Amino acid sequence: MKELNLEDILANTSDLTKEKKVWYVAIIGRPNAWKSTFVNSLIWEKISITTNVPQTTRKRVLAIYNDDESQIIFFDTPWIHKSEKKFNKEINWVAISSFKDAEVILYFIDSSREWWKEEEYIREILEMVNKPVVKVYTKTDLEPRINIPNWDDILKISSISKDWFDNLLVKVKSYLKMGPMFFPDDYYTKQDIYFRISEIIREKAFLHTKEELPHSVFIWVEEIEDNEDIMKMVAYIYTESDSQKYIVIWKGWSLIQRIWKEARIELEKIFEKKVFLALRVKVRKNWRKDDRLIKEILH
Repeated sequence: MKELNLEDILANTSDLTKEKKVWYVAIIGRPNAWKSTFVNSLIWEKISITTNVPQTTRKRVLAIYNDDESQIIFFDTPWIHKSEKKFNKEINWVAISSFKDAEVILYFIDSSREWWKEEEYIREILEMVNKPVVKVYTKTDLEPRINIPNWDDILKISSISKDWFDNLLVKVKSYLKMGPMFFPDDYYTKQDIYFRISEIIREKAFLHTKEELPHSVFIWVEEIEDNEDIMKMVAYIYTESDSQKYIVIWKGWSLIQRIWKEARIELEKIFEKKVFLALRVKVRKNWRKDDRLIKEILH
């Protein structure tokens, strides 16, 4: 399978004359509902980064599922939660705006956590949506903390063992109509190379800074040179303050070296070639209050 390349699609338009059950499906839920874990497991590729830090996904990520009878384009959306902060409100809008493009909405509910105020907020939003909404209870391989109704329109899944994925796909397909494919059937995502590289670096930064500052960080890929046997890139980790920059760098540059090494190794696996990664840390004060930058990052 390949990631999306517009030139390849235009050169191979014969695939797009096929008819299957086709359309977009939005996945929504509170932080850490394992939306991204589901997408990665279903596609058998790392489309979305995953960490144990809540609110990892910031931008709508498109994952393309293909089988003999369907092409389902899933939107892995950011978390939905109530907040008055500019950055968080914009992230909410990214998720909610996915509804207008979707034929079906999958509402992921974490069965391993008790019902909380985010669920009430999501329910209020969904009451205003005039599209099919399918409730999907996730993490069912763990001890449940809520009651899961045994109704026909309720689904449950485990994204680790992949239990009940078939049931979910059957349910989704029941809402889709036959039509021409949107993408060739060997494509699994629509991501530009800059975004994909920045997400891998951000994942490693999240994993190593944990609760200290992950949401104060954004990644900017400045330059890419893609040759046949090596890919060279320059990227920056931006923080909001000098003290946060020191946390990323840490003692003797050891933390930034860990982030750099793990990102480089994963990028080499993704692109199947050697990667030269120049990774630097800079400060951009109060970047989460910068409207223009937020739109560049999230859209």
